[in-house]
Amino acid sequence: MMKDITVSALYEGTYSVGIDKIFNKIDRGDPPAKGALKLSINPFLIQDRDHTILFDVGIGDLLSEDSSIDTILDNLSKHSLTEYDVSDIFLSHLHFDHFAGLANRKAGYWDLTFPDATIWVSEDGWKDLNDTLEGKPDDYQELIHFLNLRAEVKFLNDGSNPIPPVTVEEIGGHTEHHLALFYRNGDHRYLMAGDVLGRRVAVNKTFLAKFDYDPKQSMEARNRLKKLAYNEKFTIMAYHETDNPLFKLVDDLGKEGYTIENV
Repeated sequence: MMKDITVSALYEGTYSVGIDKIFNKIDRGDPPAKGALKLSINPFLIQDRDHTILFDVGIGDLLSEDSSIDTILDNLSKHSLTEYDVSDIFLSHLHFDHFAGLANRKAGYWDLTFPDATIWVSEDGWKDLNDTLEGKPDDYQELIHFLNLRAEVKFLNDGSNPIPPVTVEEIGGHTEHHLALFYRNGDHRYLMAGDVLGRRVAVNKTFLAKFDYDPKQSMEARNRLKKLAYNEKFTIMAYHETDNPLFKLVDDLGKEGYTIENV
């Protein structure tokens, strides 16, 4: 009998992030500091008969004094899982708040957080990250060198279908090689587009984000993905959303946007 497909957001906390890119933890209902963004962190867990998948892996213990690798491990335990159960990890893009959780120094040295997982990442994005490591903080460089040495990293390109339910599309925008991640399994359809469609406010607002690599491309991809999600009944996974990061677009109201229904 086929195991039910379950999808969950693994909430790691809410942060105020300023131009210094330091993640300062705040309460879920608090506003960010003046001039800062309010960003919540939600890796997504997908379980089916054959795979235990993560779409992005959270902040880990690298970016904030207020964060810990124990958060994602505790979240997994609530689903009766351990770090050894994760089979595949897909990264939407290579900003550290989306993938720093791949490794940790809980024991005083670098260790893989998910020892048996295959890590799927943009081939061009990974190359660019490695090519630009010089000048980055020592911790960042150590993390990447460790992953190159110890992790099972496999590469994705536009249109890749590395395991049966998952396909990827290179959409660019927020980063040069940003990916949209799709999970399709029967009637179960999920879309995660990293920061291109990272919060609910992005659904019914047209904007150019100054923090994007290519704001216009990001906006165009966002508009196209919203239409796709509505027409093909995808559940959107909003990585940076605070309260309801899983939702559907259930009615097209034209110029007024879409009606949003929490999942």
